[in-house]
Formats: sequence, C-alpha cells, structure tokens
Amino acid sequence: MGQKDIICNWKKSISNIKDVFDFKGKMGSGSFSEVFMVREKKTGKMYALKCLKKKHLAHSNLENEINVLRRIKHENVVGLEDFYESQTHYYLVMQLVSGGELFDRILEKGVYTEKDASKVINQVLQAVSYLHENSIVHRDLKPENLLYYSTDENAKIMISDFGLSKTLEHGVMSTACGTPGYVAPEVLAQKPYSKAVDCWSIGVITYILLCGYPPFFEENERRLFSKIIRAEYAFHSPFWDDISESAKDFIRNMMQKNPTKRFNTEQALRHPWIAGDTAKDQDIYQSVCEQLERNFAKSKWKEAFTATSVIHHMKKLQLSHNIPSTSLLSVPNLKLESSSQNDLEPLKSCQDEVDPLDPNGNPLHAASHLSCSKCGLERSLCLPLKASPRDSSSSLTTDESKEVHNFHSESDSLFGPSQR
Repeated sequence: MGQKDIICNWKKSISNIKDVFDFKGKMGSGSFSEVFMVREKKTGKMYALKCLKKKHLAHSNLENEINVLRRIKHENVVGLEDFYESQTHYYLVMQLVSGGELFDRILEKGVYTEKDASKVINQVLQAVSYLHENSIVHRDLKPENLLYYSTDENAKIMISDFGLSKTLEHGVMSTACGTPGYVAPEVLAQKPYSKAVDCWSIGVITYILLCGYPPFFEENERRLFSKIIRAEYAFHSPFWDDISESAKDFIRNMMQKNPTKRFNTEQALRHPWIAGDTAKDQDIYQSVCEQLERNFAKSKWKEAFTATSVIHHMKKLQLSHNIPSTSLLSVPNLKLESSSQNDLEPLKSCQDEVDPLDPNGNPLHAASHLSCSKCGLERSLCLPLKASPRDSSSSLTTDESKEVHNFHSESDSLFGPSQR
C-alpha cells in the first residue's frame, strides 16, 4: 500500500539523522511525534528536533505545519530551521526554545502585575499581527502554545504549534478548529469565520492572565458551549476588584461576540492597556497564582479525548443558532458581559437549571466533583462543519471537508475560580 509523502524541494535526504545531530535528551512527545534537544555536529548549535514516522504522516498535522512555518520568520514565532527525511522518518529542525511555558514562568516570578500581563499580550499581538498580514491564521492560540525563548528574566514570548494554522485564500474558513475553551463563538456556532478568531483567543488568554481561571467554566457541556457562543462571561468579585477598567475594556473588545465588531490586532495594539500606561503596577501574584495552580495543574492536561468523541459531543449538543439557552445568573457581585442585551432575554426562562452557587456565581461543587464528561474539553480539534439550518451559505468547500484531525495537544480542564 502506498505511503503518503511530503513533496518539497528543500528537504534533505539522509540515511541516519545521528550523522548530523548529537541527541542530548527528550523534550516531549505527542500522539505521532517526539521532540529531542539536539546539537548539530557541524556548527555546535542547539536545536529542537521533531521526529515523525512516515507511516503516521496522514494522521498528523506535520505537512500543514511545515508549509506554514516555511513562509514566516518573526522574532516571536518559533522558527523552522531545516527539514530532513530518512527512509522511515521526517525530521523538523526547530529553533530551540528553553524558557518554559507561560504559566510556569508566572508561578516562579514571586511578583506579578497587570503590566507584566500587558507586555506578554503585546508580544503575542505583534506576532499574530505579522501572521495575519501574511494571510495566516493560527487557529489554536492558548497559553500552552506560548513559550519563553530562554530562562532570562526578560526573555521574549514565542508562539508555537502551527499544526492547525491555515493560509487564508478567500478570507473565510469553515472548518471547526481550535481548543473549545479558547475558540471563538462563530466557530462553535458552525458559521464561516476569519482571522478574528485569533483575536478572540487572545482575549481569553488575557482574561486568564489577570485572574488565573478561564472565562467560561461549566460542569455541563451544553451550558459551557452555550456560554461561549453567547460570549457570556463575568468579571467576578473579588478576583477582578483590583484589575483596571482599561484591562476589562481591552478584554471586552477582544471577546466581542460579533467578529465584525471585535478588535483586530492593529486596534488591539493601539489600546491604552497595551500601548499606553493604563495597566496597573499593583502586585496580583497571590490571587492569580492561587487560581492558576488550581485550574491549570499539569495533571489535568493528560486526559485522553479523541476527535470521534468530540464529533459525538458536538452533534449531541446541536451547536447551531438554536442551541438551548443557559441561565441568567442574578448573583451578587456577578457582572455578566454580553455583546447584546437581546442575547440575555431568552436566558431567564432556564433559571431552574442552575447548580448551587457561591456568592461569586461559581458552582459550589465544581472544584471537588469534576464530571468525566467535561474532561478533555480543551484539546485542540479540527472538525468539518455542516451548514447551519438557518444559513445555507456556510457549506464546506471540498478542501475544508477533508480537514479532519485527531486532537493533538495536551489539555487542561475548565474549572471555575476556586476559593478556600
């Protein structure tokens, strides 16, 4: 049986990769690939080497990742340096990024402020703006894909993992891609979408950086996805009491339900919280880190969740314009954010479905009784969309309908803010 191959004129054939590199240690592994720290024998330079067996190519996103990375070069994007193939494997020689993940660095800092978060988001916006200018949409922006270049205190942020990225041909895409906790409402609502989905994800990341928990958290998948589709989130007290109004305004503009009204990267870069001096210098380390440790513990990133399971969930939840409403919470100190007051009216009829809540609007049993049905909701996915019953224009192209991938990255479960 024939084996799929990557066709490109710059890959280098080799019989044994160890003739070129000394292997220094394993850095990580995914469903179909392994990553090693290596030293190039000829130059002494250190790289990250991503290794994939050829027989797994059809099940991976490697070819797409190569095609995108070969086109781009930016100081805040992990670069592809070279590409080798042997009789059995493909090898991507990647820029070595050794500073660790974003959340880990925050936990290690000891002092952490809005200004620190603003500097991180500024770098992310610079990189994503560059991608969008080059007609590339990342489609899977999340904290795990934001890495520090080195262990230096002032090391720059690097965007990684372009497996789900897409080169825009006509400005609109149809395939549902991303990680549900960070994916834009229009994607879950099965509508055609554009590069605005990356800006939504940056808004979600900003939210987490300022409080330590995600904006959308539910025990029940139906309510979780419905909240995302409705852009229904809150700035809970006391977690947001000391956060500037400018930061909240930035998030509101990035997490605007209507993608045509959502900030693009250029608008975001001009916002006072990014370009000005409105980001507070007050230390929020204790409150943010307490929530990060509870809600993004690495043990929660290991749940197995296949694309088949997600297809089943999305069909079951009927993610379309007529998705069942979630409940409007009238709880002290809970400020409900939505793009339109009209979106909130249908929610009032479902108040009897609400779980017991604490004064901040959080399920009382959320931290201690996570249901298995929610596990893995933050894995990356890429699924073909069907046209919504109310929108016949959102049918798939032939190319888009072929883009069905397994989840490919580790996940962290969606929890709400926790209190002692």
